[in-house]
Amino acid sequence: MDEIKVGLKGTLTLELRDENGKLKETRRKDNIIVSSGFDFICQQVSGTAVTTAMTYIAVGTGSTAPVIGNTALGAETARVNGTYAHTGGTQVFTVSATFNPGVATAAIQEAGVFNAASAGTMLDRVTFSVINKGANDTLTATFQFTLS
Repeated sequence: MDEIKVGLKGTLTLELRDENGKLKETRRKDNIIVSSGFDFICQQVSGTAVTTAMTYIAVGTGSTAPVIGNTALGAETARVNGTYAHTGGTQVFTVSATFNPGVATAAIQEAGVFNAASAGTMLDRVTFSVINKGANDTLTATFQFTLS
């Protein structure tokens, strides 16, 4: 019998816009699914489902490279509730959120997806080169996950 393997790959896209909506910077970076994220997925499949969805995106100023054992960002700055989207028949789903002016104003270097407004279970984590989010800027973070 052939072995069946299931994989989950995540990619983050960040867009920073000024107060007029003009695109200032964009970043795209692959992330890692952490152990607590795999556990969360297994619980969903096993029928012991966790009732809170993975729709919160957090950003921070931590620069330490992600590892599979991470359960939190290195230095979280802000977390907002985002939007989950999936089109039936595809192997791709997204979680996206917008950090409006005045929110997450910092030298952002990391992001992750969680299932709660604070603490909670982390699905994934990624670090990237600094994005300086000013007080009047808007930052949109979109995590795209692909099952294979």
